Amino acid sequence: MTTEYTGGGDPKRSMELLWGVQDRPRRGPKPKLTVEAIVGTAIAIADAEGLAGLSMRRVAEHLGVTAMSLYTYVPGKAELLDVMLDTVHGEVATADDGDAGWRTRLERLARENWALYRRHPWLLQVATSRPVLGPHLMAKWDRELTVVEGLGLTEIEMDLLVSLLADYVHGAVRGAVEAAQAEQRTGMTDEQWWYSYAPLLEQVFDPARYPVAARVGEVTGAEYNAPSDPGRSFEFGLQRVLDGIEVFVRARSAGA
Repeated sequence: MTTEYTGGGDPKRSMELLWGVQDRPRRGPKPKLTVEAIVGTAIAIADAEGLAGLSMRRVAEHLGVTAMSLYTYVPGKAELLDVMLDTVHGEVATADDGDAGWRTRLERLARENWALYRRHPWLLQVATSRPVLGPHLMAKWDRELTVVEGLGLTEIEMDLLVSLLADYVHGAVRGAVEAAQAEQRTGMTDEQWWYSYAPLLEQVFDPARYPVAARVGEVTGAEYNAPSDPGRSFEFGLQRVLDGIEVFVRARSAGA
């Protein structure tokens, strides 16, 4: 899987694109394209084909223009990727949390992020150790921090809890995305794969040598009809993570 890195382009141009800083209007014909149209097209290509299928030339072809004409609006793929990332995170940055408690709100955030990765699986191909400092990601981070505001935590603890939940979702959703992509690319569901390999495994597998794996595997195989159930794993793990956060929050409150 191709890995791309944020922050790899011209920082000045990326920030201008992210925050909508425009040059003074110039005389002449009205531009044929907009940055929003270019970014929207790039996201659609990445959604369908992953980042391996994304290039300035492909975006230009979809828009019916030459690749060189895109550079008037976006200097290159690196800056384009930064804006793509910020744009899709705007889908969950300002959702209404209502008056629910902090645990319910954290759970909602986790589910929204899970759904975001499922809609845009190419997000898993982007390394964000150097975060995109755009308005949507800032708004999303602010909303997440607000959920744990007022719980008696330090600013560092607030950031660590938000990061813990984000890291959990990032890891958990990978299995679901990979399973969906495997079915799409092979034309075989997990259940079909399992039934084709299970009889072959029985011919070589010795239950006496792997007794625990044999027992657990028999039960889970019958339950899932597949090697695993990413959705169930996510739900189970999410509750355990929230349980752990709740214990930590109560301990901090008791010690305050």
